[in-house]
Amino acid sequence: MNTPLSLPRPEHPRPQFVRTTWKNLNGAWTFAFDHGLSGRERNLSRSTGFDNTILVPFCPESKLSGIQHTDFISCLWYHRTIEIPAVWDGKRLLLHFGGVDYDCEAFIDGQSVGRHYGGSVSFSFDITAQACPGQTQHLVICVVDDLRSGRQPCGKQSHRHDSYSCYYTRTTGIWQTVWLEAAHPQGLVDCRIRPDLDQSRFYLEPRFYSYRKGLKLRATLLDGEPVIAEETVTAAPGASLILSVPDPRPWSPEDPHLYDIRLELLDEEGKILETIASYAGLRKVHIEDDLVFLNNKPVYLRMVLDQGYYPDGIWTAPSDEALKRDIVLAQRAGFNGARLHQKVFEERFHYWADKLGYLTWGESASWGLSTHHLQHKMPGKNVLAPQEEAFLNFLTEWREIIERDRNHPSIIAWTPLNETSSAADWLFHARIHRELYDTTRALDPTRPINDASGYVHVKTDLYTVHNYKQTGKEIDQDMASADPDRIWRNYPDLDAKYQGQPYLVDEMGGIKWIPAQERQWAENSWGYGNAPKTEEDFYARLEDIVDAFLRAPHVRGYCYTQLTDVEQEQNGIYYYDRTDKFDMGRIAAIFRKKPKP
Repeated sequence: MNTPLSLPRPEHPRPQFVRTTWKNLNGAWTFAFDHGLSGRERNLSRSTGFDNTILVPFCPESKLSGIQHTDFISCLWYHRTIEIPAVWDGKRLLLHFGGVDYDCEAFIDGQSVGRHYGGSVSFSFDITAQACPGQTQHLVICVVDDLRSGRQPCGKQSHRHDSYSCYYTRTTGIWQTVWLEAAHPQGLVDCRIRPDLDQSRFYLEPRFYSYRKGLKLRATLLDGEPVIAEETVTAAPGASLILSVPDPRPWSPEDPHLYDIRLELLDEEGKILETIASYAGLRKVHIEDDLVFLNNKPVYLRMVLDQGYYPDGIWTAPSDEALKRDIVLAQRAGFNGARLHQKVFEERFHYWADKLGYLTWGESASWGLSTHHLQHKMPGKNVLAPQEEAFLNFLTEWREIIERDRNHPSIIAWTPLNETSSAADWLFHARIHRELYDTTRALDPTRPINDASGYVHVKTDLYTVHNYKQTGKEIDQDMASADPDRIWRNYPDLDAKYQGQPYLVDEMGGIKWIPAQERQWAENSWGYGNAPKTEEDFYARLEDIVDAFLRAPHVRGYCYTQLTDVEQEQNGIYYYDRTDKFDMGRIAAIFRKKPKP
């Protein structure tokens, strides 16, 4: 598709599922704040334009949006006109959103076409019945966001007016690409692609919008130009395909090889009705005893915490190149992967991780959920307490996250929760963890699961802890024992018993450093521990910490906090604007160290 150069974020948002019949809706929209939540009473769904202009896909809190309104926003209304190409007539017409925080309802010419709950993940509405190809129509979006309710996950978005501690500027409304797409009426919804390295093949599980007798699906596997495998099956519910890979070339950080996959819907005569371009990596992740294996070889994880915040876009990267650059910067600093922390990263990030050989854990923005019941319920009404409603909201969104991202070879583990150390009902707390583990395992049996990063574990494949001790001596004392009954845990009275899983320190370091020639981001700038007095002291402390974890014989990896400064949290190895904060050669020499055999 051709797009104007001035269009923000013009690239296709779904690199693993590309139709050529799509239209990017980013750019200037009109909008209005609705702090009183009265827009429905005022029939704003029938608007033909609002007084203010915003640049989509950037949230109104961001500089790039042109608004930079950083106070709480209860509700937003967006408007723009759309023109469905006349040649799309007879197609299934889809309205896609990369991400909208939080409760999103869309209207075309005043008629509702769908509603979605969940601020982090992509979704779409089928607008075939309401759209009129060849005509101009009014698209209105209503977004409601109440992150202080305890009912919705929000990650690191601040619950106070200002940013503080490890909480930052909020994101409200549209924050990823919006686009239109035309599909065949019986076309593909998606296609699960599961690698099987041991048998050198890919399993494909397509889903279709509807069934029509006589249609076929042809899947073709390509390695560059040559076709290396092809299979055709009936395009019906439950259909599956196997593509065998001769002379397999596994995907790995050292060789991130990707195979192209072409999916074609065929009619009874073999005519191509629809084509989808995709790709996949042939790789395997599994656990044996207390080791993580990648492609049947043990891998030591040297990860960095990446929170995905940008000075000008908040949750939204200013460009596709900025997504790629963050991975390049992390690899340059000596890391082989990242925890994508308290945010669901957009699909373009995972695409670059796939291309560049960057190991990640798929995570969520779980913070913000209530873990306590309401003190009072409304009399005479059966109202869900926030704890149950919050979990329902989270479980639905977590399922959508896994279904969207599970084809990416760079994702090697799932982590639904983070630091779950507070609960009004510990039995319900345990039930939540078990349900999330079991749901994740059912949706994806190919990756290990870390039920709660750091703590409190209930049912988990990876045993993770957070340790921000600032000297090697303290870390040596904590990591002295690998005995299951004596192994170091954040909450030994609450955590599940260690049962020999891979033991990883998935948060550590976090050393605050603000060079003398720089200034604090804010009066409340912070990091972990007392800041070193000189830059040389910083290098010495960092190496001391890393060396301590490397010499602990039972530690199978670590994650350093963090890749960049984020607002007042100034403990990154790069500045917030991604410029060098240290001698990166010295930093990389430390993080590239490996444990001794």
